[in-house]
This record gives sequence, C-alpha cells and structure tokens, in this order.
Amino acid sequence: MKASRLSEYRVMWVFVFFDLPTYTALERKAASGFRQSLLRDGFSMFQYSIYMRHCASAENAAVHVRRVKNMLPEEGDIVIMTITDKQFGMMEHFSSHIPTKPPVPSAFSFL
Repeated sequence: MKASRLSEYRVMWVFVFFDLPTYTALERKAASGFRQSLLRDGFSMFQYSIYMRHCASAENAAVHVRRVKNMLPEEGDIVIMTITDKQFGMMEHFSSHIPTKPPVPSAFSFL
C-alpha cells in the first residue's frame, strides 16, 4: 500500500508563476511579502517569479493551492499549476545550454 501512496502518478508538484508590479514601494512590499509567504509554505524558487512545491498527494497539493489563493496580492498576475511527479520527470531543464537534472524533493517532504 505504501508504494501506491508514493506513486509517480499520485505525488504532485505545485507551481506558482507570477508577474507582480514593483513600481512603487507599496507594490515592492506586496511582491516581497507574496514571495516570503510562498517560502514559508514550503515553496522553493525554480526560476525568478516561478516557485514550486513537492506534495505527497493530490489532497496535499489542494491544501497548498488553497493557501496560495489566500495569499494573493491585490495587483498582478498569478498562475497556479499542479502536475504529477511523472509529468515533472519528463521536464527538460537547461542552464546555459547545458542539460541539468530536475530538483529532487527533500526527504522530509514525504512526511
């Protein structure tokens, strides 16, 4: 049963893509607060304005999606995308034209 719980089709990744205004001090504070809230909720920066979080199940992913929705700033564009671990594993990532391995979730993310 435990093997099915950690199936690459049940394990999920939540991505948050955002484009927030930073013209005024208040907008910069809101954008920084949003990023800090993502980090406090266990998200990691994947690229600038793209954060991701590993979740052990679709139910756990739904909890974090709800949290992100509750922390949305007043202004800006935010996209939340949830994919399976299998889909995440098919991602190709290049840094300066050199293929790199996708990030591996930390051991405590399975708890």
